Amino acid sequence: MEQYEDDDSARSRVLSNAQVLAFVASYWARRPGLMALTVALMLAAIGCEMLMPQASQALVDAATRGPSHRDAAWAAWLFFVLVYLGSSVLRNTAMRPWIPYSARIMKEMTDEGFARVQSFSADWHGETFGGATVRRLSRAMWGYDVVADSVVVWIGPALLILTGLSVQMILRWPLVGAFSLALNLVYIVANLVLTELYVRKTYLRSVAMDSRIGGALADSITSNPAVKSFGAEAREADRIARVTEDWRRITVKSWSRFTDVWLVQNLLLGALQAGLTALVLRAWARGEATAGGVAFVITSFLVMNGYLRNIGDNLRMAQRGLADIEDVAAYARTPPQVADAAAAPDFVGRTGEIVFENVSFKYRGAGRSLYRGFNLTIRPGERIALVGPTGSGKSTFVKLIQRLYDLDGGRILIDGQDIARVSQTSLRRAIAAVPQDPALFHRSIAENISYARPDASAEEIARAARRARADGFIAALPLGYQTLVGERGVKLSGGERQRVAIARAFLADAPILVLDEATSSLDVETEAQIQAAIEELMAGRTTIVIAHRLSTIRGADRILVFQDGEVIEEGRHGELVALGGAYARLHAVAQGL
Repeated sequence: MEQYEDDDSARSRVLSNAQVLAFVASYWARRPGLMALTVALMLAAIGCEMLMPQASQALVDAATRGPSHRDAAWAAWLFFVLVYLGSSVLRNTAMRPWIPYSARIMKEMTDEGFARVQSFSADWHGETFGGATVRRLSRAMWGYDVVADSVVVWIGPALLILTGLSVQMILRWPLVGAFSLALNLVYIVANLVLTELYVRKTYLRSVAMDSRIGGALADSITSNPAVKSFGAEAREADRIARVTEDWRRITVKSWSRFTDVWLVQNLLLGALQAGLTALVLRAWARGEATAGGVAFVITSFLVMNGYLRNIGDNLRMAQRGLADIEDVAAYARTPPQVADAAAAPDFVGRTGEIVFENVSFKYRGAGRSLYRGFNLTIRPGERIALVGPTGSGKSTFVKLIQRLYDLDGGRILIDGQDIARVSQTSLRRAIAAVPQDPALFHRSIAENISYARPDASAEEIARAARRARADGFIAALPLGYQTLVGERGVKLSGGERQRVAIARAFLADAPILVLDEATSSLDVETEAQIQAAIEELMAGRTTIVIAHRLSTIRGADRILVFQDGEVIEEGRHGELVALGGAYARLHAVAQGL
């Protein structure tokens, strides 16, 4: 059975609309001046629009008096035109500050959402589809655009105009105005209730399925080499089709519910039209309203009709926008799983001494602790090799040094500094890692090498490449150091990717070096060349080698044999072979004995 990120279960932690709106309002509060200017211009436009029924009444009343009152009629006409133009110009002017204001907030929301996601732990990223996260971040940006326009440009002004026109009618014809106010209230409440109770849950599931599509597509596309290796294009297409079919089914249900709400809106608008015109004709028949009064009510209804339809449409759009923003709003409320201490100072790397003091650690969801009261000291400049079966704690050892996880107990000191008390960024900059499968960005080779030191000069980058024996294949590329390596470095061979990663470690010039079988993807001749470069790189640095091939660690100062989170043997290669224990057995297997 295929496994996807559990979007539906994540919805049990859904934020309320009020919480998401509060998140949006926190961005508005950053620039109150621009917000106030936009609102002021909107209010002026609203004032003009509320004068439209009066302008219409004045024009009709003047016209019904006959040609002898043509001057009054033309004056009423001019008032009618100016009111409309004033409303249009003021509303257009209000958009001038609103557009850059909204664009700035959309940028900040995306930037801050991305930064928040970056702060989450390795566990969080390991359990979350990258494609789904990208979808959520980009969707939130446009969700804000929809919510902001709906609330500020349409719903807010609509409520003011509907109330203002109803009050004007109450002052002239109490029954007509009361009916208008009541129907407007019923319309708005019905939309709110139906949107919240009938539409929202289904739409949230549709949004979750949208994220799932993004995750599934990214998973297949980034794994395209494996797809092609097994001739599995049709199988992957079927897999995506099943995901999109789930999306189609729930989205049709969501859209159908929106259509149901739309029907209710139209029925209520029809009731408002029939009731208002009937009541004003009744007043006209009784001599309580002139022809201009009838025009006042009809014009008021036409204005109300437009705004009520906008309210209905924008409530639906706002609901969609709030759902799109919700994940990023939740990210903002989620504390990083591994957080810096308050006012954490930068780590200061010196000699590279590493001390584990009574360390206890358990992975989330694991039945028992991997490390239990673990103690170990690595001396400055010492070359340490970690060996042992899969799951014995070798990789965890390195992850804990980098503080990718917090400890359950004890502490780790590097150069006398508790790594839980210093900033994570500065700590990790002091540890250069060359993994077995290097992660490269879809950027140029120069950018990938200089990722360790973005301010490095072209000569420093080239020198690091030469030391890593990467300059030869780079020079043969059409664009040299400016060649794009493809997503995750797919345009390069495994050995070429590893040499770029080694060059990056040279450039980092960190006091601690971690090598995860850094020459495993290289041919024998290149491995011999790079091994000499690595020997140079290790000089004067504390080096930790995660060893899979024992032939690469014969020169280590100390070999640590891990089993179930404990060091069961330690010593040099010859000493451990002579001991005849676990290391000797591993060595015998490696030698084919």
